Amino acid sequence: MQRLSGLDASFLYIETPSNHMHVGMLWVLKRPPAGDTPYFDRVRKLVEGRLHLSKTYRRRLLPVPFDIDHPLWLEDPDFDLDFHLRHIAVPPPGDAPKLLELVARLHSRALDRSRPLWEMYVIEGLEDGQVAVYIKIHHCCIDGMAGTELMVSLLDFSAEPREVPPPDKPWTPERAPTDVEVLLRASVNGVVQPMRMLRRLPKVIGAGIAFGRRALARSEPMPTAPFQAPKTPFNRALTPHRRYAVGAVPLDRIKAVKNALGATVNDIILGMCAGALRRYLELHNELPDKPLLAVCPVSVRKEDDKSGANNAVSAMFVSLATDIADPLARVTAIQASTGQAKEAHKALPATNLQDWSVFAAPLVAAQAARLYSRYKVADLHRPPYNVIISNVPGPPFALYLAGAELLHSYPISLPIEGIGLNITIMSYRDEVAIGLTADREAVPDIDLLMSLMPQALDEIEAALKKKAA
Repeated sequence: MQRLSGLDASFLYIETPSNHMHVGMLWVLKRPPAGDTPYFDRVRKLVEGRLHLSKTYRRRLLPVPFDIDHPLWLEDPDFDLDFHLRHIAVPPPGDAPKLLELVARLHSRALDRSRPLWEMYVIEGLEDGQVAVYIKIHHCCIDGMAGTELMVSLLDFSAEPREVPPPDKPWTPERAPTDVEVLLRASVNGVVQPMRMLRRLPKVIGAGIAFGRRALARSEPMPTAPFQAPKTPFNRALTPHRRYAVGAVPLDRIKAVKNALGATVNDIILGMCAGALRRYLELHNELPDKPLLAVCPVSVRKEDDKSGANNAVSAMFVSLATDIADPLARVTAIQASTGQAKEAHKALPATNLQDWSVFAAPLVAAQAARLYSRYKVADLHRPPYNVIISNVPGPPFALYLAGAELLHSYPISLPIEGIGLNITIMSYRDEVAIGLTADREAVPDIDLLMSLMPQALDEIEAALKKKAA
């Protein structure tokens, strides 16, 4: 058994009936040639043969009685693949809107905590000879980078699935301990944990003091900080229901703009998102005078870290400069903001978020989250930031699942209380895939927002051409 880290467990504590904490992927595949074995059966055989590649597949949560300590991971003695791998179909006519509506509904359902925290749906009935796969996994298991590695473990470089050697030892489930045994383990940790907290406290306080001194000594503007964000229609308390939209832009266009402006790919992606959000709010007569503020998750996983299934993330706060009308000036302002955020990030330890999470009290954190959600407190105060924007690099080459070519790989993420919109970007092959995940009431016309994303890139390119003329 393994105890969850404070950061991993925090994704459990803030989960409520309306604030689901799972992430996922939507794969659109070209159906392989018909054979003797139906496609779903091929997928099932492949998944079954690769369960040993990640602990995530067969371990479930074991809560500590009275929530006096973080939960434990237990190799599930009742593991049943049929519960996690489902076979469904899109309603006629099987077009993209029907598929996205189905995925949004599936994503609106919380995962069953009594079982391993993942589900996979093979979706038939699509037009143009395609098939889709939707996967969701709880955020307490993985972050963006770990999720990418986990999902790629199912994929192959060719239509012929690779041979995966069986595990060195046959998998055997763990014996579920009694409540008394779990409490005894928690009591030992109750002695060790305060000592661990005391050891980390000087590090956390020292990092804060050092950052403050460095900030006071800086002559340039301070980096963007939370709770400076204006109120927008998508900053509100959540409902349990989600909307989902996808799109894509060519990767070479992003790179061309990046090279022309001397920026990074991430800067251009943020500029595209900023332009779309600005136009969306203008169309609703809701554009605030102050710039929108984005939080951008940042991986702090070391290159040699092979632990895989856990969270190793921090965050940067970036101004989207939506108060600036000119697209190029907006991107320049975003560049400056990301530069300041990176400097601030360097000034703090990479593990700062993990260090703070050590102080999370399970019972108090979970109770506070439920009260915050139940009484819709997010509607009563200024948001800490306006939108979550993640940019996860993906493979530049073609991949296959059980003989089917992966045509598109779209991320699907999570809004949180007070932040009803999440924009997740992931590159695959020669395209940058965009996934918009939103609260159903916060962004009722999510397709409009998605249509504005490529238009925002068009505006940046047009401004570049005009400048060069």
